[in-house]
Amino acid sequence: MELKDIKLNSLGLLDPNWGRIVTFVDFGNVNYWFDKDERDWNDDKLPVGHKLIVDIKKLSEFTGRFSTEKRFYYGWNPRKKSNWHLSIKAEKYGFIKITKPMQFVRIQLDDSALSRDDREVKKDRNGNYVEIPKSNFDVEISVDAVRIMKKYDTLCLFSGDSDFAYLSRFLKRNGKKIIVIAAGQVFHTLKEVADHYVNAQDIKADITVVKETSPLAGRSLDIGSAPGGQGGVTLNN
Repeated sequence: MELKDIKLNSLGLLDPNWGRIVTFVDFGNVNYWFDKDERDWNDDKLPVGHKLIVDIKKLSEFTGRFSTEKRFYYGWNPRKKSNWHLSIKAEKYGFIKITKPMQFVRIQLDDSALSRDDREVKKDRNGNYVEIPKSNFDVEISVDAVRIMKKYDTLCLFSGDSDFAYLSRFLKRNGKKIIVIAAGQVFHTLKEVADHYVNAQDIKADITVVKETSPLAGRSLDIGSAPGGQGGVTLNN
């Protein structure tokens, strides 16, 4: 057994009882898994001005080792073309890509309030506000999971979104198994319905790279992209 397969086996992903696995990646959720991490997979402190991001090529290689099909759901930002490369890269590396344009939700701020993250604070005659990009794929993932049920025995979901608990219960009533891979605090409604759960921290080395970033050119509306995008200089890889 190869070293990579030993890792998959230790994670419980090579159990023959899973049968055919199709992986669904809710990248809008996955993309922020390691945002607050201050250390890499070797427990080394990240250099100043650097952060961990999920690398699509590594994610594709990892999911491809146990999946018969892998699907990538992510919205593109119509205001920022540098964001579009994420979906393009997903398709390049073998994902079935499902995408749509992001929508923007306006959040009004108090006159003295500042954004708590790196989003640009805008101002008009009504006062200060920020725009939050929104591109949920709950419906698309749920419809596709039901539509292609005959193609898999186990659905592997890369998401901690509790909205998928209802889908998971439906699939289990129809004889399917559920693997959930997620980070941080996962709602018990999703975790409890899963047949198997993998903490994303346990696959940090398999799906992330270290990228240089900055407060001014960080994610902002270009979700998932540091300066240079996913094709920038990689450290500790």
